[in-house]
Amino acid sequence: MSTKEKVSEEILLEEETAKQNEIVLFNDEVNTFDHVIHTLIDVCSHTPEQAEQCSLIVHYNGKCTVKSGDYKDLKPQCSGLLKAGLSAEIV
Repeated sequence: MSTKEKVSEEILLEEETAKQNEIVLFNDEVNTFDHVIHTLIDVCSHTPEQAEQCSLIVHYNGKCTVKSGDYKDLKPQCSGLLKAGLSAEIV
């Protein structure tokens, strides 16, 4: 095994073991589609298309992962969703 192959394998292993957290948005009977869409655009920097798709997935499936990444980056975004009256958590 060459050194290049060994380094590539080590990098792939590190990527697999890195813990990725997710913000999961849950459906509720309170918020409108427009509110959810505008909040996702403002808080999570979604495009209008992404936000609309997420709102539909939440509506029909009950929940949707709206953002992935490090916990420290997701915490303020999840707080912003909660402050806007949406139901979300980091998993």
